[in-house]
Amino acid sequence: MFKVQIQPRWTLHAADGQPLPGKLIELLQGVHATGSLAAACRRAGLSYRYAWGLLQQSQALFGAPLLRMARGRGARLSALGERLVWAEQRIAARLAPTLDSLASEVEVELGRALSAQAAPPRVHAAHGFAVETLRRFLDEADAAVDLKYRSPGEALDALRAGACDLAGVHLPIGEFERDILAHYAGRIDPHGDRVLHLATRRIGLILAPGNPKRIGTLADLLRSDVRFIHRQPGSGARLLLERMLARQGLSIHEVRGCGIDELTHAAVAAYVASGMADAGFGLETPARRYGLEFVPIASEHYFFLARESTLDSPALGDVLAILRSERFRAELGKLPGYDAGGCGEVQDLFEAFGSARAVFG
Repeated sequence: MFKVQIQPRWTLHAADGQPLPGKLIELLQGVHATGSLAAACRRAGLSYRYAWGLLQQSQALFGAPLLRMARGRGARLSALGERLVWAEQRIAARLAPTLDSLASEVEVELGRALSAQAAPPRVHAAHGFAVETLRRFLDEADAAVDLKYRSPGEALDALRAGACDLAGVHLPIGEFERDILAHYAGRIDPHGDRVLHLATRRIGLILAPGNPKRIGTLADLLRSDVRFIHRQPGSGARLLLERMLARQGLSIHEVRGCGIDELTHAAVAAYVASGMADAGFGLETPARRYGLEFVPIASEHYFFLARESTLDSPALGDVLAILRSERFRAELGKLPGYDAGGCGEVQDLFEAFGSARAVFG
């Protein structure tokens, strides 16, 4: 089976059309990660002399240094160097779900053209690190999957229309479970659908290193000195934040946004890490990966909904085998904020969620 990888690539040109030197961003990322130009050279496969030439060429291009060297203290990026590194991170975080979905589509089309293999399982799911891990395990097993990243509402619409086999959804644990479940109730068949558990995960405030604005509660997001990066309308994270603020008599429209809405938790974290926002609302995993502060607000169930008959079909055999494997559960357990207890377990809606009877009767 062919595997398709699509990577984002961006270029920067000076006013005279001169492009940013190749390998420069990779070199700067290495310095950012290691604090050493020599170590960054090894990571990028460059000689020290060549790397130094790249830096000098780039300084001439920008008219400003990208690196600060200190005897006995290694190297650190200048403010401009940091901006370039975080631009790369934000581009990758924002585009990754779209490119992954497109790669999956191309793989499926190639598979159909080259063989008479059975149609792969169709998964529409809100983007998350557990789903990314599942995709990686399926790739390693050479098992095809038609994966599309969608909001929970869109995934459920696809399930109802017969356009997908598994719809990825997440519900908060505790007082907001009933509220959010009721929001999706019209798109769920409480008697015919089954819950396939994936993981629980922590969600909360993603804050700048050291939390210089001393943000600790949702009410702090309404302060005039706090810049907040929003998720897009329709996303599960935004829906939960709206309901949590409303419970306190607050409105999400009073939160001072940055003028754009990000599509993933990783993009929110990258935006905060770049210094363009003081806070975001998202998962713990990307906050820890980017060295940010994290204030937990809630935990969520992340799961797939499927028709009962679909779960028994051979098409989902590889998915179920992976979800029930100890190796996959151990890998999920390494993700900050994730707990893989119950992964692969199947329940009906009323067994899985205590609020289901109140919502569906």
